[in-house]
Amino acid sequence: MHLLSKLKKLDWGILLLLGLFMIISFLAVRSATFIYPGYTNYDMKQMYFFVAGFAVVILSVFFDYRILLRFWYVPYLIGLLLLVAVFFTEPVNGARSWFVIGGFQLQPAELVKLTIIIAIAVIMNRREGGTLQFTYDILPIFVVSFVPFLLVMVQPDLGNAIIYVAIVLGMLWIGNVKYLHVAIGIAIVVGGALLFSTLFNTFNTEIKEFLEGKERSHWYQRINTFVNPEQASSDERYQLERAMIAIGSGGLTGDGYMQGDSKNGRFVPYPYSDSIFVVIGEEFGFQGSAVLLLLYFLLIYRMIIIAFQCYDRRGSFIIIGIVSMFVFQIFENIGMMIGIMPITGITLPFVSYGGTSLLLNMLCIGLVFSIRAHQEKHEDA
Repeated sequence: MHLLSKLKKLDWGILLLLGLFMIISFLAVRSATFIYPGYTNYDMKQMYFFVAGFAVVILSVFFDYRILLRFWYVPYLIGLLLLVAVFFTEPVNGARSWFVIGGFQLQPAELVKLTIIIAIAVIMNRREGGTLQFTYDILPIFVVSFVPFLLVMVQPDLGNAIIYVAIVLGMLWIGNVKYLHVAIGIAIVVGGALLFSTLFNTFNTEIKEFLEGKERSHWYQRINTFVNPEQASSDERYQLERAMIAIGSGGLTGDGYMQGDSKNGRFVPYPYSDSIFVVIGEEFGFQGSAVLLLLYFLLIYRMIIIAFQCYDRRGSFIIIGIVSMFVFQIFENIGMMIGIMPITGITLPFVSYGGTSLLLNMLCIGLVFSIRAHQEKHEDA
């Protein structure tokens, strides 16, 4: 009876949304890869990852998330060790970010997102709802997030490093931060952005030569395309321009499934992962893109409702951390394809091809289910 009561706490609305994402992902990945002989089985691999992910989500209701909170430092330290160990692997696409196990690639930086969220939730809860203090709360949060941020930047993996920042900002926003600290933070961000832009333009040639010497020329190209789009070369603007052309050609209703000219002409880089939104925009048009955004909205909305229903503040903090991660990834991935955000390697949650990222996203949903299923008022592990 106890097991049955936990199963009754499954959120069937979220499960339905995940099922719809699975269908969209399968169709988009299939369309993106059918012209590439070496990638023709990616759509089925994505289905296997989804099946494994659904198993994780459903089984998570039987796991008490408060165990993770009690021993939060264990997964956090394991994550740091994995981020260090990955430096001893062979580089993939110029970055040492993956463990290759058989035919599967494991990216520790993805898993560390969740360990950061859990660690911050524990630290924030020490105030029991009171105002966060800089020395005893904000500074420790900065430390536990900066260490993995630094390790991931060195790999280099700019995309996941930025996501860490988004998670911290999102969780601090609902953590009862002093308005003075918020004002200082905004001033630092705005001032830092202006200073960065000024220094980047002033020492543009020197920065370019330095990054090229460190085999990080793609960093320069992506930053320069965003900061100085009118000065960027045609090669540097290639991915952005092709993405915007493809999405624009889709119009209201799209070119039709598997009929995207830009995608079929192989003009869109990584159409099955980073640029999967381009496939949807070109083949299903504005209507298809709007439906996808609506599904994301419903997922985020439902997760926020669960956060509000939590008796345990730590559970609410964790859910908000996960929401912050999803919202930023969605905004960044779509934004970089339409020119309002810099191009990074951030994928589209639940749609882009990728085993580690998809399983992590499903694990995050599983943790939300665990939080929802274990809200007994009298227990506070």
